[in-house]
Amino acid sequence: MSGVIGADAPAEPQAAPAQRRERPQAEDRGILSVADWRRGRVRLTTRLTHLILLLSLVVVGLGPILWLAKSAVTPTQDTLRQPLALWPNGIDWANLAEAWTRVEIDKYFLNTVIIALGVWLVQVVVATTAGYALSVLRPRYGKIIVGLVLATLFVPSIVLLVPLYLTIVQPPLLGQSLINTFWAVWLPAGANAFNVLLVMRFFDSLPREVFEAARMDGAGPYRLFWSIVVPMSRPIIGVVSVFAVIAAWKDFLWPMLVLKDPAMQPLSVRLPQLQQFIELDVFLAALAIATVIPIALFLVFQRLFLNGASLGGAVKG
Repeated sequence: MSGVIGADAPAEPQAAPAQRRERPQAEDRGILSVADWRRGRVRLTTRLTHLILLLSLVVVGLGPILWLAKSAVTPTQDTLRQPLALWPNGIDWANLAEAWTRVEIDKYFLNTVIIALGVWLVQVVVATTAGYALSVLRPRYGKIIVGLVLATLFVPSIVLLVPLYLTIVQPPLLGQSLINTFWAVWLPAGANAFNVLLVMRFFDSLPREVFEAARMDGAGPYRLFWSIVVPMSRPIIGVVSVFAVIAAWKDFLWPMLVLKDPAMQPLSVRLPQLQQFIELDVFLAALAIATVIPIALFLVFQRLFLNGASLGGAVKG
């Protein structure tokens, strides 16, 4: 009896290695199989296709930015003679200094920073508080409010220009026009339904057990928001911040309508008006300076931005 059992026992552990060998093949599934990759013609064609796609992406995505950076330090004659030259014949760093001083880029640059910071603060406060109320506090008519907020996404922004402008000219409670004040740009920026829904969906993914534990410990709605929800929401706050700053930095139409005083206008409004009074190389240098901050912001917060683009990944992070 013992000899029979001893002969059958070693047969069971041998089945496991066969299963382990099958798993890597299932994970390596793709357009091309392992057998296809072993064929030299297929491998060469695939790598050439990848190289062409990568070069096309570089040319389409980085081409205009690199051309602007090159033209910003190139004399006007060289830009006009060979606009698509890969390398300038001579580098003129004075274009950047002249654009900063003569065109008064520093003043408009400061206006742009002030507008972007105000828009960022208003959008973050409105999006987080509204998302917290709709997702965590959940009022009785919350679903109706969410539906109304969602419906505003389907209204073209150009349709709202006239009523929004009339509201800024005659605010209902203030009784004083906000034209030629930064409040005329900051306050309407808070009505961003996309950010509200984005933050609300992120809050929906947060663990409810943490909220219930905080309530059992005596935390009220304000304490729960400031001490629990906000520290757990850094990824989505970072995403909303990047969206808010970039949108405010490149906005042209609304600041042009409500900021009629040239001394208060941002770069996006002032530079096109100054184009006819300055040389081409100085104008291109001013454009290059104006693009530095958005690119720097994306490079600094790219990991946070890319992780937050997919809310599920942001919640796990």
